[in-house]
Amino acid sequence: MRTILSGLFLLLIVLVSSCSWQTTTDETGWKALFNGSDLDGWVVHGTEKWYVEDELLVCESGPDKEYGYLVTDRIYKDFYLKLEFRQESDGNSGVFFRSFVEGIKIKGWQVEVAPPGHDTGGIYESYGRGWLIQIPEEKEDILKMGEWNSMEIKVQGDRVITWLNGVQMVDIRDEEIGRAEGSIALQIHSGGGIRLYWKNIMIKEL
Repeated sequence: MRTILSGLFLLLIVLVSSCSWQTTTDETGWKALFNGSDLDGWVVHGTEKWYVEDELLVCESGPDKEYGYLVTDRIYKDFYLKLEFRQESDGNSGVFFRSFVEGIKIKGWQVEVAPPGHDTGGIYESYGRGWLIQIPEEKEDILKMGEWNSMEIKVQGDRVITWLNGVQMVDIRDEEIGRAEGSIALQIHSGGGIRLYWKNIMIKEL
């Protein structure tokens, strides 16, 4: 009887551990950064609005019309990130990587999310060298303003590759990026009138 009970106890531990593991990471190593219900795992910087509505992450300009950031509470260096976004109004935002935020000043690199004609998928260095690489003009029509868009970002060593709606936008190597590490952050641009929706924010560490 003791052997049977011990076996059942061990089985219960395995099942509980398995269920807990499945809530965070699937069998391929992908992990959800946004849980669809609250901002757990993220830190708000600035007075702009970040909230969850109908299982979507919403970012919206506040009365101060300043920059705002939603930053992961841990550091990610080498990773593959995928997400979906839908822009309303201006839609000027971005996805920062290997970044650090103090107040509403951010140091790091941004994969641009912007209205049509403004290099969504290009890479900009904030408070540094500015544009490192913009997207080719012929790829400006890949963004679907007002509709859901998919974005993928691969950061490994000194190399960054971005894709928008399944199309590669840029591929760059940069020594400064290669030496850095930091958090992932979503941005609200200053100026007011901005509203975006995000969903399916997933990361796989490399």
